[in-house]
Amino acid sequence: MKENIELNAEAISLRKQFGEDAGSPIEIFSLLQNNEDLTTVFYPMSDRISGMCIRDGNNKIIGVNSTSTYGRQRYTIAHELYHLFFQEDFNSIICPMDLETDKDPQEKEANMFASYFLAPYEALAHFIRNKLGKKKYSLEINDVVRIEQYFGLSRQATLWRLINDGYLTRYKADTMKTKIISSALRLGFDSKLYLPTPEENQYITFGKYINLVEELKNRELISTGKYEELLLDGFRGDIVYGFSTQEDEKYD
Repeated sequence: MKENIELNAEAISLRKQFGEDAGSPIEIFSLLQNNEDLTTVFYPMSDRISGMCIRDGNNKIIGVNSTSTYGRQRYTIAHELYHLFFQEDFNSIICPMDLETDKDPQEKEANMFASYFLAPYEALAHFIRNKLGKKKYSLEINDVVRIEQYFGLSRQATLWRLINDGYLTRYKADTMKTKIISSALRLGFDSKLYLPTPEENQYITFGKYINLVEELKNRELISTGKYEELLLDGFRGDIVYGFSTQEDEKYD
């Protein structure tokens, strides 16, 4: 297996490749949508699966379990980026939800990479040392909430990382696995990070697939019927039937 220092370096390298710096919180959904080779599909999956990825030449597809929390979806995307950009000799991979029990070396590397991609080693250390004023083994639940809110991590991903970096004991981390939303609300944060995608939006596709369908239509290579069929296959009825909004759009 790769050493953590190498995985951290790869995470920072990919951040820079995407035009991001080495330490700031990252808006990973926007980042994906600006990559011409990536298609992202959000789809309800088994509660044992966080996501999957497919690579075929330059075409890259990431599938995200939209019933997982927003924070976990961010982590899943970063995890799949490792497979797509750094793992060799694969066509498709299905990735489990549990971070602690998986024994596959490539999955362990992808998990560590994902954590570093969202919260690089030095960025997390700086935040704990300078923003929280804390040292190892002195973190409390309020500190954990501020870390996960700042870097956009789920509670499981946050605790897993803090244990691995030596900031929390496993025993103390176990006391922070419940009352997750209330611990954030009490500090003035909202609950978005800890909630799944609303049910009505759990099926949707972004990225290259939609762009290719539009290109085929614009070049008159497919009929209107086929165009709409392809969009519906990608769960984009909003494009076919029009956008459903309760209010008029605003230009402000």
